[in-house]
Amino acid sequence: MKKIICLFCCVLVLLNQVKAETNEKKGTLNGFIYDASNGEALIGASVFLQELKIGGTTNVSGYYVVPKIASGDYTVVFQYLGYKTKAEKIKISAGEKKSVNINLEPEKLQAEEVLIVAEAETLKVSEKLFRREISKVELSPVQIKALPQVAEADLLRSLQTLPGILPLSDFSSALYVRGGTPDQNLYLLDGTDVYNPEHAFGIFSTFNTDAIRKVELSKGGFSADYGGRLSSILDITNLDGNRKEFEGSASISLLSAKTTLQTPLGNFGSLSGSFRRTYFDQTIAKSIDEVPDYYFYDGNLKAFLDLSPRNKLTISTYGGRDFLKVIFNNNATEKTGLNYDWGNKTGSIRWTSVFTPQLFGNFWVTGSRFTSDFDLGDAVAVSERNMVTDVTLKGNLEYHHSEKIDTKFGFEEKNLSVILKQDFPDGKIDVQEKPKHYVTYFTVTYKPNILWNVESGVRYNVFKSDKTFQNVEPRFSLKYKLTDTINLKAATGIYHQYLHRIPRFFISDIWTVSNSYQKESTSYHYILGFQQEIDKDYELEIETFYKVYKNIYSFDPTFMTDIKPGSYTEDNKPVYNNTKGLFNQGKGNSVGFEMLFRKDVGAFTGWLGYSFAKTNYRFQELNSNEEFSPRHDRTSTVNFVGNLDIKNGIRALKGKTAKKHSGKWVLGTNFVYSTGQPITTPGSAYFVNSTPPGNFQNGFDLYPSEINNFRLPAYIRFDASITYEKEFKTWSIAPYLQIYNLGNRKNIWFVSYEDKSTSETIVQEVKTTPMFPLLPTIGVNFKF
Repeated sequence: MKKIICLFCCVLVLLNQVKAETNEKKGTLNGFIYDASNGEALIGASVFLQELKIGGTTNVSGYYVVPKIASGDYTVVFQYLGYKTKAEKIKISAGEKKSVNINLEPEKLQAEEVLIVAEAETLKVSEKLFRREISKVELSPVQIKALPQVAEADLLRSLQTLPGILPLSDFSSALYVRGGTPDQNLYLLDGTDVYNPEHAFGIFSTFNTDAIRKVELSKGGFSADYGGRLSSILDITNLDGNRKEFEGSASISLLSAKTTLQTPLGNFGSLSGSFRRTYFDQTIAKSIDEVPDYYFYDGNLKAFLDLSPRNKLTISTYGGRDFLKVIFNNNATEKTGLNYDWGNKTGSIRWTSVFTPQLFGNFWVTGSRFTSDFDLGDAVAVSERNMVTDVTLKGNLEYHHSEKIDTKFGFEEKNLSVILKQDFPDGKIDVQEKPKHYVTYFTVTYKPNILWNVESGVRYNVFKSDKTFQNVEPRFSLKYKLTDTINLKAATGIYHQYLHRIPRFFISDIWTVSNSYQKESTSYHYILGFQQEIDKDYELEIETFYKVYKNIYSFDPTFMTDIKPGSYTEDNKPVYNNTKGLFNQGKGNSVGFEMLFRKDVGAFTGWLGYSFAKTNYRFQELNSNEEFSPRHDRTSTVNFVGNLDIKNGIRALKGKTAKKHSGKWVLGTNFVYSTGQPITTPGSAYFVNSTPPGNFQNGFDLYPSEINNFRLPAYIRFDASITYEKEFKTWSIAPYLQIYNLGNRKNIWFVSYEDKSTSETIVQEVKTTPMFPLLPTIGVNFKF
């Protein structure tokens, strides 16, 4: 706490210095940009002074600032993709601090659907790309909902259609980003860490797309603002709520139902909430014995309060729980099986303040808890509880010194509690750790002219468990405008992670922390990027990357041969209360090339992506200390996503301009080709005989060869959807049909072997288990 107090003192000193600037001769323009239809702050909107060719973009709170403007008359252009461009005439006097809040009208032609209207020519596509950080991906809720899915629009599955982001299988929505594993991704929901954000079987993720306002994913090279993970950052901001009028949406499909409601709170704020539940436990599971009894529910509530023109308060909560019950043999007299439930609860309070036009701050108090409970019923005395609790205090300050220099300063205190308890007939596991993580960071962005943007920063970590870890993480990025349409980018940085996971087959992973037995994990990022605007509405992005991993961990399934108990129970059963021997320690690297060709404007929108990547691991205890590719490694992947407004597409072919229709058909497609995943094949075989006096053949076993020395056939899938969108005066309806894996290709999940050997011949029958077959889904969306 002393460190936090010291940090606050630094903030006060900075405030003092800002207030002491009395000799300022230039003016400042600042304010907020909102959606005129509902009052939502617009994140990433552009502000541009035509005469000076300078400007800025809004942050996560919709705030912008253009400092140190010479006195005079100017035309300020406000723009946001899918909204009408607005121009304002302003006069700046010497030393004036002018505040201009703007409401942008949504383009009527867009109607919040697939058709998106281009931004004004004053902000070129190349400029939009230049302002975006390297390796950063942005998807709107409209784009997410347009993708064909198994059951409903899903954020994590949508991100898997972008280059450099891969799934492990159809049954998982977890993200493998540029060779990294899911635990190496930081998931933030309204500023709060979320652990294990996937529901079972990969059909749904934690994030309800109807409640999302903004999605930003950084695939690497991220600035000093973020840390604690080795691979990527997924930052999700939910809707604040409609400040103008009551608004709602609802959706029903074969597997789930959900609703999102928004309402103003007088003239000082808004409230939004959503709820979702699956119900195939009440339908399919009751009629088909082989389908497990499973369902989940989740919901979120968010309040936004305008305390004053310069102070705002946001309160956000989320809760969700999965319930799974599996009966091993429904025909048995005494039924045995497993019961498993898990879920997340999060909450955050964010205070946003404009201390001065140039000094802007966000401060959070957040809480997050992941719990999972598992047992095998009364027949078998096996049970487990895993819990991760995270209470965090953090702050971020932005100071816009001039049009050339911006700075950021932040701090974080994270209080963790990680508990793993298991009871089994021969003993128990009882590991409880309560580490603390302290962070401070500083970033400077320097723009010497309109061609260059240089950002450097440093992040300092102190992680205290039974051992203290201290790490300094330098970050650096560079952007250069080669021509009016071409940008070059580069980034590098060092990243550390203090949380480790125990992966499991289809249910949630278990978390542990760095301690005396497991060091902190480290990664080094090196990224080069090329961006080009092609024919005004098209974007081309090419990136190449190289990542180095140190002290990464693989769960050791033979840990019971090495682990030693720390104590014993009263009945002399061993109690294991540390993680010594639980992991194998190793290192690795990933190298790759990615290309994304994208169109966000017009009757047809979508993207074509390609990635080439190679990941290698090396563990001293595995594969004779030789390098091997992990299971999630895929050499080449091609993704094509397309969405077509059919009526306006036909008009475009005839050379006519698009227009708004009260009813329209939208066709969605998604194609993916990926080289096969590596698997370990048998290298030899041997007979197992019983000991005398039996002296007869008892079985036949396989011995593995090198790890992951063989690759499965290529993964190929084509999905399609058709949606009819009909608008009425006060509400709209959109029934849809989605077909997942339209070609019904049997993509292989895993391979097993069945022994058909006799005393004379050795025969192993190879059996393959496929992933999802052709899956049609129907549903309907409502807005009112």
